[in-house]
Amino acid sequence: MRPSTPPETTRGGLRESGHVHRSVKAEIRHNLLARLKAGEPRFPGIVGFDDTVLPHVERALLAGHDMVLLGERGQGKTRLIRTIAGLLDEWTPVVAGCEINDHPYAPVCVRCRRLADELGDDLPVTWKHRDERYGEKLATPDTGVGDLIGDVDPIKVAEGRTLGDPETVHFGLVPRTNRGVFCINELPDLAERIQVSLLNVLEERDVQVRGYALRLPLDVLLVASANPEDYTNRGRIITPLKDRFGAEIRTHYPLELDDELDLIRQEAEFDFFAGDGSPLTKAAADLPAEVPAHLLEIVARFTRLVRESTAVDARSGVSARFALAGAETVAAGAVRRAALTGEEHAVARVCDLPAVVPSLMGKVEFEVSEEGREQEVLEHLLRRAIAETYRRTLGGADLSGLLDKFDSGESVESGELVPATELLRRIGHVPGLAKIMERLDMTGESPGQAAAALEFALEGLFLTRRLSKDTAAGRGDGTATYRT
Repeated sequence: MRPSTPPETTRGGLRESGHVHRSVKAEIRHNLLARLKAGEPRFPGIVGFDDTVLPHVERALLAGHDMVLLGERGQGKTRLIRTIAGLLDEWTPVVAGCEINDHPYAPVCVRCRRLADELGDDLPVTWKHRDERYGEKLATPDTGVGDLIGDVDPIKVAEGRTLGDPETVHFGLVPRTNRGVFCINELPDLAERIQVSLLNVLEERDVQVRGYALRLPLDVLLVASANPEDYTNRGRIITPLKDRFGAEIRTHYPLELDDELDLIRQEAEFDFFAGDGSPLTKAAADLPAEVPAHLLEIVARFTRLVRESTAVDARSGVSARFALAGAETVAAGAVRRAALTGEEHAVARVCDLPAVVPSLMGKVEFEVSEEGREQEVLEHLLRRAIAETYRRTLGGADLSGLLDKFDSGESVESGELVPATELLRRIGHVPGLAKIMERLDMTGESPGQAAAALEFALEGLFLTRRLSKDTAAGRGDGTATYRT
């Protein structure tokens, strides 16, 4: 809940309170420096950029530069830009009723200048919260100058104003974000003739509308995002516009596995639980699935392997949304099993992983040479992710108690619709189960956790060729039979 607005309601009251007018970039610089000195977070929710991207962003903001963030899809560019607005003052005064948020001390539009001359210190003031001082536009080929800058409003003309009256102008998104932060996403997709309209905004800090003798010295921080392929190879951003941005900053996907995991835990729309059952992230009552840490690690490793694969078009990238959707699909499989089988608690297992491949295939751009092999490629990479996670967690563990179950030629069948209690019954008592769960950071004692640990161990033994595995042909429900 926001604090109450400041009490001043007129320009005179504002002067008496000692309020000082600062530009947007000065506001951001002042507040950023204060947070730097206090050691406070500057860009909350941004993961994996602390030592690479954020220092460059901070230098650009301190220098008062407009900037372009370059990066492949799903690297958090827009998320980062939105956090910049959090560096504005919490409240700022504006002339009441002004479409472009004029400051009472220095109004720039025709209406507000006239009111200031007429009313003096009685000029009415309202307050805007920093959340209202952020504007955003996804650049599309059909975006026009009127959308960004403004155009003549035929309604105002019909009301009796002449075409030469500056008050007939309907302002676009950029002027309406005056004294704030404006973001243009995917700037290269903006038609070149429309990009020209931004030249004055970035350099002269004013706008021109249909030849009006109208000068509006805008106070705005302009930040754009772009894909490197569009920005450089296609040459879709006109050279004068590129020259007017003060900083060009490259973003990237998470460099470390831990960053990938932190991102999934922060953004995915379901409950995560620690081994003791305590929640790690936000609750999501509609999907209360427990996803063990080793399964999250598999999804994170899978994502990284897909990004590194030579079968995937590296220029288009593999979005962070790939990992989030994968983790959510695994959780959804556990919820579905619990609903169909009557399980009390939904705990994800290895059998929920195969469904990830078909659900995520549309998020990946493959090389032309891999046409027809897309599913095969992803299934292979998923097996590698499971094997790597197994080697890290249970590679040196004593699994003889589990292997002994297969000495007499017995087999164990598992699958997406096999409840945890039934799987445990089929496996039977396993000496050393507590040690296995401990190595997987699962300190709870629920049947779901025990079944998840044992099924992961079985899959790891198969991938290291200590067990064999038969899968039902044509079925994508994770049904598998483990045997020697």
